[in-house]
Amino acid sequence: MSDLLRERIKHLLSGFQSQTIDAGSLEDELTALIGSELETSDALIDVGREARLGFGEAIYAAGKTPAQVVGIFQALRDTCGRALATRCSPETIAALRDGISDLGVDERARLVWFPGVHPSNSVGKVAVLAAGTSDLPIAEEAAGTLAFAGIGVERFFDVGIAGIHRLLGRIDKIRKADVVIVVAGMEGALPSVVGGLVGMPVIAVPTSVGYGASFQGLAALLAMLNGCSAGITVVNIDNGFGAAVAAARILKTISRSLS
Repeated sequence: MSDLLRERIKHLLSGFQSQTIDAGSLEDELTALIGSELETSDALIDVGREARLGFGEAIYAAGKTPAQVVGIFQALRDTCGRALATRCSPETIAALRDGISDLGVDERARLVWFPGVHPSNSVGKVAVLAAGTSDLPIAEEAAGTLAFAGIGVERFFDVGIAGIHRLLGRIDKIRKADVVIVVAGMEGALPSVVGGLVGMPVIAVPTSVGYGASFQGLAALLAMLNGCSAGITVVNIDNGFGAAVAAARILKTISRSLS
């Protein structure tokens, strides 16, 4: 156990002793801090992650067999009541459909979630922008992950700078969001443009879309890291899921400051 965690636990216990923290709050805080694990034949599942961090553990299906994904997915469903798997192959999607009912599936985004109906709440709204149609699988991975978390999503697709009027014609709607996720390949210029037009947090996602000199997204990644609009957050190549979780963290912080 880290010293920081020990100090936090001591602070909570002291607050309970002085009656500034009630028993229910103490239980919630300790559960969130410590969490718990569920062991399957192939994995240790962090079932306390959602209480601790605000977003539960998701299954990264790439590199796992369909049977492994199904087993972990079922364990998450049975323990947490919810489950999300990313980067699912067609074979994995078929295995999940065979073994589990009431699923939501987005084959283009390679996402599978349970239950099939997304929850909804009022924690905020995220605008997800995609530069081109080829970027949609990654953009939909971000949008689907946000929807799984109950976060409102508005999609603005095919708004790349090759036809910048398409972006400018929608910028007023985009500005109504609390966070913007911008997905782009090729030269990766769209996030820098958007960052100069909106005041909310911008999360840039480079994709591996592009011709030979794009180097499977490296050119877009470097362009976004070197963008002239200050304050843009950049995630890894094709990491729509990571961008969505970053947005969820931002919204959780905003919600906490307003409560």
